[in-house]
Amino acid sequence: MSDQLPIPTPETVEKVFGERAAAAARYVGHLATSGIERGLIGPRERDRLWDRHVLNCAVLAEVVPPDAKVVDVGSGAGLPGIPLALARPDLQIVLVEPLARRVDWLDEVLADLGLDLAVERGRAEEPSVLRRWEGADVVTARAVGPLARLAGLSLPLLRPGGVMLVLKGASAPEEIVRDAAAVRALGGGTPTIHEVGAGVVEPLTRVVEIPRIGAPRPTRRKERR
Repeated sequence: MSDQLPIPTPETVEKVFGERAAAAARYVGHLATSGIERGLIGPRERDRLWDRHVLNCAVLAEVVPPDAKVVDVGSGAGLPGIPLALARPDLQIVLVEPLARRVDWLDEVLADLGLDLAVERGRAEEPSVLRRWEGADVVTARAVGPLARLAGLSLPLLRPGGVMLVLKGASAPEEIVRDAAAVRALGGGTPTIHEVGAGVVEPLTRVVEIPRIGAPRPTRRKERR
């Protein structure tokens, strides 16, 4: 395996990250070395870090409103939270991750990149996490689980009118139909699919947007006979 990573054109990196292009390259370097060594990224992903992971996540910036408070659920190696932060310095982002070894890695990488992001060790559904980070404008997630499960994790963290933005693959339309009732029961509105990253990534990044329009419906207990 060559030590040289496939990289996009400088114009592409500059278009997405602007003044933080060099920091984005350092982040990719962390993913390609300690990220693989410590099990946050699979070794087979090394040659696809820019296009399949970093740029694929960074173009999410196209559908995030200005100055938003963002919670990245199940952040793992900082995807999509760190690329999003590099592309959008106006955002306030917290990375939520339950595994200590990943949290340690995230802290090290953020310190090197000079990014002022919070890192919360915990699960999105834990009461302590909800207390600290509820009222977000946006909740993001990537490769965390099916849409119904993501809605259960994300919607409680959002303010009314806030949106969850979930990176999904080709199965997004089928997931929306399959999980529609569960999403509604959790307080979610009508999903919208965005395709972002024109001129940057191919295929385009698919993002499912679901607004929070209400509170979860109470679960009915069966009456004892």
